[in-house]
Amino acid sequence: MTATALLPELAARAEGIAHTRAPACSCEATGVLADRPDGTVVRHADTVAKAHAPDADAAGLTRRLALASRHPDVLLPPLGPAPADLRGRLVTFWPYGSPVDPDDPGAAPWEAVGTLLARLHRTPVPESAPVMRGPLKAARAVAGLRAVGDHPAAAPVRDAWAALPAWARAQAPMPGPAALCHGDLHLGQLVRTPGAPWRLIDVDDLGSGTPAWDLGRPAAWFACGLLAPRDWERFLDAYRAAGGPALDAAGDPWTVLDVPARALTVQTAARTVTKAVADGRPLDEVDHALVDACRRMAAVPVGPAHESTK
Repeated sequence: MTATALLPELAARAEGIAHTRAPACSCEATGVLADRPDGTVVRHADTVAKAHAPDADAAGLTRRLALASRHPDVLLPPLGPAPADLRGRLVTFWPYGSPVDPDDPGAAPWEAVGTLLARLHRTPVPESAPVMRGPLKAARAVAGLRAVGDHPAAAPVRDAWAALPAWARAQAPMPGPAALCHGDLHLGQLVRTPGAPWRLIDVDDLGSGTPAWDLGRPAAWFACGLLAPRDWERFLDAYRAAGGPALDAAGDPWTVLDVPARALTVQTAARTVTKAVADGRPLDEVDHALVDACRRMAAVPVGPAHESTK
């Protein structure tokens, strides 16, 4: 059963948890926050229920929930230690937090993003931690290009993907040293609960991996002209100031970020091309910028620091 078909029951679960947390719940704030194939999220008052992807692993998700519970200074803690089952779909419950305003990019908390990432990456990795799933998600996005056939935008995306080292394509172990990584960082993964600072959300890809991966999407946006240089500097400076282990204090970040930035550019381009074709629309300006970036990447070899991982 699709998560969309489960919406009434998912909303009822969220309402039940919300009323347990606050019996005098006003029930004024409710609705669907996201409805995608990889997850559906509904809100009732100050409680959120998320139906995870159909292939979500209960044991892995339980371990990820435990990590979030143990590190509430970085990750928003869940409202339970294990996922519930809703007609075969795993469901987790969370406090509602206010997200970053997508209509005000100048107010994006890049210092908070960099600081939170550094704290996460400095956290000791427990032996029970699952593997960070970032490269696997990128590989799945590229595999989705099969749906677009011989669309002219697909070839440069595939070429850029083929030029990446095996670890970035989820075909080999990630290089160490390993850190606790988010796996799918973007501004939509930050929220604030009342009276609290920013926290990271979405633990689906959380786990042990190469910390540079978490810096890859901001790096990709910057390289594609989608993130202002000043905001990129704010993010990097905050990460370094908080002791983030992925980067040297003053070295060239691109010796480390080249491969993750390329991989996440390819992932984003693959998704946007696939969605544009599915929607029956031409590529827009951002789509073209991503595809053009893939075309340029395919013509420039990966940096020498990563050649040994091909």
